[in-house]
Amino acid sequence: MSVTYATLGELRVGSYIVIDGEPCRIVEMSKAKTGKHGSAKAHVVAVCLFSGNKKTLTAPVDARVEVPIIDKRVGQVIADLGDMVQIMDMETYETIEIEKPSDSDIVERLKPGAEVEYWVVMGKYMIMKVRGGA
Repeated sequence: MSVTYATLGELRVGSYIVIDGEPCRIVEMSKAKTGKHGSAKAHVVAVCLFSGNKKTLTAPVDARVEVPIIDKRVGQVIADLGDMVQIMDMETYETIEIEKPSDSDIVERLKPGAEVEYWVVMGKYMIMKVRGGA
C-alpha cells in the first residue's frame, strides 16, 4: 500500500498529499470559514515531487485526501549510466536504476561508492541527498 488517508484539515505546510494521482509537498495552505450552511474550505498549493509542477486543490477541511507513504532508504551508487544511476540498497542489497535528480549539487556528488538517501514514493524512486562516501 503506497497511500494512506487523512482529512484535509489535519495537513500543514510541508506535509505531503496526492493531487491528480501525483505525490506533492504542500507549500501554501489557507482555510476559509464559510457562511451559515457551508463548511469551511481549505485551499492548498503543492509542488509535485517528481515533475516540480504546481498543483492546487480546494476542498472542505473535513474531506478525506490521500497522503503518500514515503519510504526513506539508504543505498550506495554502483554505476553512473548517463542520465540514470545504478544504486544498491544497503539493507536488501537489491540493485535499482534511478533517474538523476535535477539538483546539480547532488548530481556532482553522485560517484560510484557514494552513499545516498533515496525515497520510494508510490512505486517511484527519487534520490534526495548524498550522504558522503567517494
